Amino acid sequence: MRAIVVVDRNWGIGKKNDLLFRLPADMKHFREVTAGKTVVMGSNTLLSFPEGKPLKNRTNIVLWPGGEKREDCVVVGSLEELFSEVKKYPQEDVFLVGGAMMYRTLLPYCDEAIVTKADADGGAEVFFENLDKLENWSLSEAGEAIETNGYTIRFCRYKNAAVMPL
Repeated sequence: MRAIVVVDRNWGIGKKNDLLFRLPADMKHFREVTAGKTVVMGSNTLLSFPEGKPLKNRTNIVLWPGGEKREDCVVVGSLEELFSEVKKYPQEDVFLVGGAMMYRTLLPYCDEAIVTKADADGGAEVFFENLDKLENWSLSEAGEAIETNGYTIRFCRYKNAAVMPL
């Protein structure tokens, strides 16, 4: 499983259950990386999407304790159920897409994090782990800086040297 996330310069990821920035180049990157794959999220992330609908052209698995089953996505009620469901898919095709609690809980199970770094302060209320400071995580790739919607961003990849098994 891999995490995919946009962070600001303070590793902030969101405020008021929304993204910090509108970054067209990152949205394109996200679509290209996750299209046809499996995305894992918490219920708040699903509800933050337009009309609370899952992402198109992907298998959406949502951890939603007490949530009702839906036709348009796979709803699981516990971490145990989530792990059982995720194991049904090739691990390189499973992407953790948020929110903050899901990232915090499942990051140790991710072998890689695809991080879009925005060189700005988004005034975040919720944060992603600073991978530059975590013992088992290391930067494996840093792309060239690009401009999108007035922001400078860089696509980076981090590797986890101590992945926990699902």
